Amino acid sequence: MRVGLLALCLAGVSVAASAGDNDPYPQIIVTGQGSTELAPDMALLQLTVTREAATAKAALDANSTAMAQVIKSLRGQGLAERDIQTSNFSIQPRYVYPPQQAQGENQPPRIVGYTVRNGLSVRVRDLAKLGAILDQSVTLGVNEGGNILFTNDDPSGAIEQARTRAVQDAAARAKSLAAAAGVKLGKVLEISEQSYNPEPMPVMRAEMMMAKAADAVPVAAGENSYQVSVNLSYAIEQ
Repeated sequence: MRVGLLALCLAGVSVAASAGDNDPYPQIIVTGQGSTELAPDMALLQLTVTREAATAKAALDANSTAMAQVIKSLRGQGLAERDIQTSNFSIQPRYVYPPQQAQGENQPPRIVGYTVRNGLSVRVRDLAKLGAILDQSVTLGVNEGGNILFTNDDPSGAIEQARTRAVQDAAARAKSLAAAAGVKLGKVLEISEQSYNPEPMPVMRAEMMMAKAADAVPVAAGENSYQVSVNLSYAIEQ
């Protein structure tokens, strides 16, 4: 007798019959979710020095002077060479556009100065210094950027724990579904891990403020949540 497809959806879980060449092979297919929270141990930030002047050379000299002081300060805070990297550099003319003429030919724009931008990508491995680094960088000439991403140098342990929890969640869903359907679980036929975004998602916690010095920028590190999703396929014993 030909057996059709049986599907049952419950809380993101499905029961299905997988047809083979001759006989159908009933299965339970489940999806499990797992996550692990981990306090960050590193911050990534962008620092940019912008200077304007009448000539490109003057703007470049002013920018270079300020950036040299910023880099010297970062090294003085204990940052390694590998954690300080130029991320962008540009020299752009600044234009003034004359008013449009009601009659006659419009005048072309004219250059009135130049803007030089020099950016740094910085890794701060000692989060206790982050507020002071931001404050000192602005004092020495940083006037753009400041975007901060709290992350972990090696999140593999947290991801592995999240993966284990995802498998456990999937197994629990399969048992619950089998009991509700009145069938018995067999062996695991297939395990697959769905793609996930390894970037941490911030969960802010106010009590983790790190402004220990009166003049340091207050920064909240919070926690990162690493998430994994897995698919499990179980045979249904006949």
